[in-house]
Parts: sequence; structure tokens; C-alpha cells
Amino acid sequence: MEIRDPLHGTIRLSPQELRVIESQEFQRLRAIKQLGFAEFSFPGATHNRFLHSIGVCHLAGMAFDTIFQKLRLPASKKQEGFRQLIRLAALLHDIGHGPLSHTTEDMMPFLEDLKVPVYKYRAHPYGQLPLNSDQENKKKRATHEDYTIKYITDSPLTEVINQCYQDFTPYHVALVIDRSLQEQDDFFIDHGINFRPLLTQLISSELDVDRLDYLERDSFFCGTNYGKVDTHWLISHMTAHLEQGRMFLAINRRALYTFDDFLLARHHMHLMVYFHHKSIIYEEMLNRFLMSEDCTFRLPADINEYTKYNDYKLFEVIANSNNPWARRIAEKKLFKVLIELHSTEPSNRPLKIKELIESENIPVIWASSQTRLSKYHSTIPGESSPPIFVVDVYNPWDKPYKIDEATEIFQKYEGTRIIDRIYVQPEHLEFALQLLSRCKF
Repeated sequence: MEIRDPLHGTIRLSPQELRVIESQEFQRLRAIKQLGFAEFSFPGATHNRFLHSIGVCHLAGMAFDTIFQKLRLPASKKQEGFRQLIRLAALLHDIGHGPLSHTTEDMMPFLEDLKVPVYKYRAHPYGQLPLNSDQENKKKRATHEDYTIKYITDSPLTEVINQCYQDFTPYHVALVIDRSLQEQDDFFIDHGINFRPLLTQLISSELDVDRLDYLERDSFFCGTNYGKVDTHWLISHMTAHLEQGRMFLAINRRALYTFDDFLLARHHMHLMVYFHHKSIIYEEMLNRFLMSEDCTFRLPADINEYTKYNDYKLFEVIANSNNPWARRIAEKKLFKVLIELHSTEPSNRPLKIKELIESENIPVIWASSQTRLSKYHSTIPGESSPPIFVVDVYNPWDKPYKIDEATEIFQKYEGTRIIDRIYVQPEHLEFALQLLSRCKF
């Protein structure tokens, strides 16, 4: 079957992939917008997780073919299985997203209530890193990633995968998406090489096909120049590097500057699109509604019930609620930006401004948005990623080296970028501005 994508053109899908796409679990993604409330700032941004996931599947196949052609390994049945696996993992990587994507994750159940059987193969059953106590771990909330693994390994979709694919199991799909799961067999070993690191990096890393698709797709539908990436150049220069029996993602040195542009494109999309002041205030008001005592909206732990939850269901709840925050969202009565502060270090200025405005009995919303260029070489436990290597085909005598040793962009943008915004009701904006003009912080 062929799908016509406005971004990538014609995308061909196998009969097995089509069966997965036709499942109720995947069709649900048609009703989950990729960018949540962004359409109120960028009217074209009404695209959904459904088309994005198909685009990621397409790019995963392209990247796989490019890399394995360059490796020149003897053809094997396992390699064809790897190709089907990476496309399926890419197709399903976002299937667990809740209504309005990231906005409703606080409404998800506790992870232990989700009951994900394959998590018994994790280093820790409630996450990759242990918390302070077992009791705290049991109160860890599920995330959309947890729902993704649940869909793949313990839902009606699991049976669809089992029926359509003979070379691997749903558990192997989960292993590609979730690095914290431990391997229970030698499935990823071919020619004595473990290919799992490479496959997981194609799905989630500083140079993954997920980001390559959503950056260009979001830029296209938002109508912005931010986020434009030379996707085909990057993919055509992908390769792999063998290190201690494990195969890792690598990139040709010729594409290193394009990689820098790719990282900056994502960084600027966060600052200018994903953190747009309208999107942020809608999310803040929605959060206040969801946390209200009279709000009964919760995402179910039962995976079959969860399949019924999408953007439309949430907006229906909002439209039928008398909660003041729900009414503001439904009637688009937004709080307005009083002041916006950009910094690279935490500051007490936003707090002082908030306290000043509140001293006049004016309701205030303080929203702080933070982003970093990369977590590639983070010192925070659990955030570091497997290494990406740089190879130079024109200097084969030079050894491959890690990508953060080849470019200074990680160091130049090491710090966190912070945008603090103070919002007030429109009817209080003028008075609050006058109050602010008489004070110095």
C-alpha cells in the first residue's frame, strides 16, 4: 500500500504494517494532535501523531538501508528481521501518547496499576533508576512511554504483531524502544555483533528518525523556518561503528555541520514554537482545571479503556464543565503575558514580580519553560545517551571518535535556556503594567 505524505511524498507500507495501522490502537492516533494547543498560535499545526508515526517508519527504513549497505555484511535472514523490526518500532514509538500529547501525563495512573508484565526484565520494576524507597517507586506515575510498552506487549495489538511477524516478538519491539529492558536472548546478535545499540539509537538518540521527522513536519505545518533540517543529507551520511562487539550509530564527518544545524533547529523550535506563550498558557490553564477538586477526568489504567481516550474526549469534558478554568479554555479567555524573562540561570525576579502583583489581589500564573540543546553528555544519572561516533571516509587511517569530541556545539550550548512568563487576566493587564513600571528588580 502507498500513502501520500505532504512531507516525504509516497510512503510504501508492507501488508504487515498495514495490519498494525488498521488496528484500533493505532487509529486512535488520528485524534491526537502532534502539537497540542499550538494550533491556536499556528493555525496550520493541526497535524496528528498518526501521520508523524508513519513518517518515522519511513525514515527508519531509509536509515537502515543506508547503514547496512555501507556495512557490507553478508546478507542474512536476521538483517531482514532487523529491518522489519526497526520500521515497526518506529511506527509504534508514539502509540502511548495521551490526549493533547504531553499535557495530560499528570492524569495518568500509578505505574504499578498499569501492570506492564515485561517490566520484570527491567533493572528496577518501576523505572530505570531506583528512587529513595520502594514505597516512593510504587507511587511513580506512568508516562506515555509506559503506555507504549503496554500497548506493544500486553494489549490486543500484541496479538496483531504476533500474527503478522514471525522473525521477532513484541518483546523485541519493546527492547528497541526502551533501553532499560534487559535482553533475554541473543536475537540482536548477528555475525557475532550485537546490533541492539544501533537500532535503539535510530529510534531514540541525538540523531534519531523521530526528531528528523517531527522537526521538519512541525516546521512545515506551523509555517515557520525554524526546524528545517537537511534530512536526506543526514540519513545518506549515516553509518555504524563497531565497539567491543556492539554496533553503534555513526555519521560521516562530511555531515557534521548539518548535524550541528539539526541540533540548533530543535533547540530553536523549543524556544520559538513549542514554548510559544499561547501554548504555554493553555497548558497551564488546563493543568489547573485537571487538578481542580471538581474535575473527574483521569486516564484509565485499563489499556482497552485508554484506547477510547483522545483529544476529542478531553475537549468534550472541558466543554461540558462549569469549572472556571475549563470555561476559560472553552471560551478562549486567556491570561495575557505581563512580562517575559529569558535567562540561562535561575533567578528570583519572577517570584518577586509574582508576589508584587498578587499583593494587589490580582490572580497570577507564573510559567517557567526550560530547555537544553542536548542531554548527550549529561552528568545527571540516567540522562546520558549511548555514544554516536564520527567516521571520516576520506581519512580511513583516522580512528572513529565520539561526536562530542568532533564538534564544539555541545559546549557552546551547555547551559539551560529558561523562559519565565508572568500572566494576568486581560482586565488587569494595564494596571499590572503600571504597577510593574514603578518598581525595579
